[in-house]
Amino acid sequence: MPSSAFTTDRRRLTALRQAAQHITASERSTPGQVVRSMLAMQGQDLPGARWSIGLRGQGLTDVEVGAAFDAGEIIRSWPMRGTLHVTAGVDIGWMLELMAPRVVGSTASRRAQLGITEQDLDQARDAAVASLDGGRSLTRQGMLDAIAANGVVIDGQRGYHFLGYLSQTGTIVLGPLAGRQQSFVLLAEWVRTPRRLDRDEALAELAGRYFRSHGPATDRDLSRWSGLPLGDVRRGMSLCAHSLAQVELGGVAYHLAPEILDAVSAAPPTTPTPDVRLLPGFDEYLLGYRDRGAVLAAEHAQAVVPGNNGMFLPTIVVDGEVVGTWKRSARAREVVIDLAPFATIPGAARDGLADAARAYGTFLGKPARIG
Repeated sequence: MPSSAFTTDRRRLTALRQAAQHITASERSTPGQVVRSMLAMQGQDLPGARWSIGLRGQGLTDVEVGAAFDAGEIIRSWPMRGTLHVTAGVDIGWMLELMAPRVVGSTASRRAQLGITEQDLDQARDAAVASLDGGRSLTRQGMLDAIAANGVVIDGQRGYHFLGYLSQTGTIVLGPLAGRQQSFVLLAEWVRTPRRLDRDEALAELAGRYFRSHGPATDRDLSRWSGLPLGDVRRGMSLCAHSLAQVELGGVAYHLAPEILDAVSAAPPTTPTPDVRLLPGFDEYLLGYRDRGAVLAAEHAQAVVPGNNGMFLPTIVVDGEVVGTWKRSARAREVVIDLAPFATIPGAARDGLADAARAYGTFLGKPARIG
């Protein structure tokens, strides 16, 4: 099944990453423990983000993940790169302080193009505080209506920029669920006891937890993932180097948690039962690195991101390699999963696909099968 380019070193790399990300080494844990162990997880697609959490915590259900959002144990915001991520509530403060200013600064020219002034931003913040103070929450549209009611024009892309700016500067955060979406709340009220780190502490925390959860990875992977320059990344790495190990694969030196290196065999078994996973779109296993070639052959990249439109489809992963995509059709009593493999899936992996579908159904609380 693996492509001809899926070398022994690549297989070793993906096996280590799957273990570090708790994909093949998951254990019973809470949604908050899963998210904290990952530091941050892609959150553009909320149902997919919930499954990303669920598949990393043995036995977790969608109901439990939703309850963790409602309790503020985990939240969604824009801590880095201007991209939605799921983080632990206690971590969002220091992550915003460390990484969001670069995004806020880089989007200043776009705000100027949209005619957004400092006065507009102040009025939007005043509207948010007045509307949410006292533990209240508002949907996205409710938040925009409140800003508009305070005399701020929200037409076109302006509304999106107000919500992003208020989130990145620590005023609001996505909190409890309201149907299929999350409501905005005041960050200061939603996270009562945030962690406080100075800059060096934050850089060390970022580097240490990234490499422990995503390793084997490189400094350039972390720079791409965080949006921070290499100088900052390397500063953080120097501060936590004592807690990390290194491994060389394919002539590249990678950093990772020493216990992962110890736990994963140096050579994969010669006749293993295929390890089969159904991962959501935007999962960290694919998006958590600068170079996705370790898990996805270049000739199949367009199938995962059709037209390079930025929308990542859910993936079929066999023994660490992305071998196709899938989609679900929710019915009254079951979920049917339609597969789109890049090539014929061998019989040895078909039982694994059925097991992966059942695991997804267990998470949703509804039977799931391959269509």
